[in-house]
Amino acid sequence: MAKLKSSAKKKTAPTLGEGLPRSIMDSAQQIWHAGMGAFGRAQEEGSRLFESLVKEGSGLEMKTRKLAGGKVDAVRDAVEHRVGAVKERAADTWDKLEKVFEDRVQRALVRLGVPDRNDLQALIARVDELNAELRKLGNATPAAARPAAKKAPARAAKKAPQASKTTKRAARAPAKRKAIKDLTD
Repeated sequence: MAKLKSSAKKKTAPTLGEGLPRSIMDSAQQIWHAGMGAFGRAQEEGSRLFESLVKEGSGLEMKTRKLAGGKVDAVRDAVEHRVGAVKERAADTWDKLEKVFEDRVQRALVRLGVPDRNDLQALIARVDELNAELRKLGNATPAAARPAAKKAPARAAKKAPQASKTTKRAARAPAKRKAIKDLTD
């Protein structure tokens, strides 16, 4: 037993020069064995671990897609709503711009003395009245002019072309009215 105690003392109390490299060597060997054990276990459990990680990743991807899909729909609806609002504002602005332009053009036409729609309608009505009066006078004149025509046949020949001019003018009046009306509309 004395030998055991003395050998134990020698091992527990190594000398400074001898024991340090030996303890470093033992520690390095233990680290190496731990690494080899981890590598062996990783090989055995590696495929199972890999499959479980793939399942977790797939599950996370599905959750993310569902979440993102809902968000995408919400964002799309919000964007469509805002685009609609912007379109309405643009249409309102365009209408206001048109109104301003029309008002300015109307003021310029008034300053230049160009008649407006009401003035043209009044002129058309007045032309219609005058045409009606001419027709009345034209119907009354031939009866009074007949005796004069017998006395002066040369004059009657001159009046006939003049009467035809009046008739042509009367025939052109509705066409002019229509053209003016088309222009004002």
